[in-house]
Amino acid sequence: MKSSVYIETTIESYLSANLSRDIVVAAHQQITYEWWEKVRPQLDCFISPFVIQESQRGDDDAAKRRINGGITCG
Repeated sequence: MKSSVYIETTIESYLSANLSRDIVVAAHQQITYEWWEKVRPQLDCFISPFVIQESQRGDDDAAKRRINGGITCG
């Protein structure tokens, strides 16, 4: 049986954002991307309706990338 994890908004934000010029944020983005590719497939991931709602807020283009960017669990 796989372990479960709830994905929060920061994860999908890092995955869908352009690479930051801030070195710390860029490092967080890279670590998140590597986790998503290597660790996530080993987990049962869940995204709450609240996170989906939160992802739809803010800049329209960024919201579309977050929602349509293929951020899916499983």
